[in-house]
Amino acid sequence: MIISASRRTDIPAFFSEWFMNRIRAGYCTAVNPFNRKQISYISLRPEDVEVIVFWTKNPKPLMPHLDELKARGYNFYFQYTLTGYDGWLEPKLPTWQDSCETFQKLSETLDPGLVVWRYDPIIISNRTDETYHLDRYSEIAATLEGYTDRSIISLVDNYRKANSNFKKLKEKGIIVENITDTAAVGSMIKSMATIAKANNMEIFSCAEPFDLLNYGVQHGKCIDDVYILKHFGLAMHAKKDDTQRIECGCIKSKDIGQYDTCRHGCAYCYAGTLQSSEKNWALHDPLSPSLTK
Repeated sequence: MIISASRRTDIPAFFSEWFMNRIRAGYCTAVNPFNRKQISYISLRPEDVEVIVFWTKNPKPLMPHLDELKARGYNFYFQYTLTGYDGWLEPKLPTWQDSCETFQKLSETLDPGLVVWRYDPIIISNRTDETYHLDRYSEIAATLEGYTDRSIISLVDNYRKANSNFKKLKEKGIIVENITDTAAVGSMIKSMATIAKANNMEIFSCAEPFDLLNYGVQHGKCIDDVYILKHFGLAMHAKKDDTQRIECGCIKSKDIGQYDTCRHGCAYCYAGTLQSSEKNWALHDPLSPSLTK
């Protein structure tokens, strides 16, 4: 079984104490996001967990516990989102320079192959045009050279909660473009692929409805059986995860997170609102089997 920790919230950033308590207990419970009365018991015993995939924008709170996870026999890797947007998009994140430093330390603690750099979502706006993205992507790629061998990119999706935030930004004069094809951004994507290669990284897309192969970007799977076989020697026989979008190539996993609990407050977030997350934070108990009561 693969544990996803988590697409729904940033467990390393906000719930590391809870996560380690559940690791020591050997199980957690997860609420069905579409039916809150349905609660699943999920084993976290080392013999039942083949790989843990961490999704995060700030792994610092979890990093002191990585030695314990290793000692207990867990395999794990990180999907680390690092875009370096300004506060109007990512109001509560560290600077990209600080995030790069954390990325480097995490890579040194583990292995460059076990920390994947996500530059997503790519948002085209009157403040973040193609030149902006190429400059920022190039800066981060150069800083992370040797600390990762894989970069994942994707264009912003039109999620309902994100669109609501984008409308509020429009009232402040910030216009986010709706990308309907790759014609307008193809040269940027091709340049990103060139930058990634120059910094010794493979570049992949994530759940992208547009085919980016012609621009030098491979189809990606964030929970990837080929990647897992390469790094952990485990042959995964899981099928595509049919609970994810049709464009998503990930294999099946068990997600132990909960929507409306991430406190980063990113304007493009699909997993909840900051207001709801702060409300749910008051319901969080690090000793509870679930993220919230």
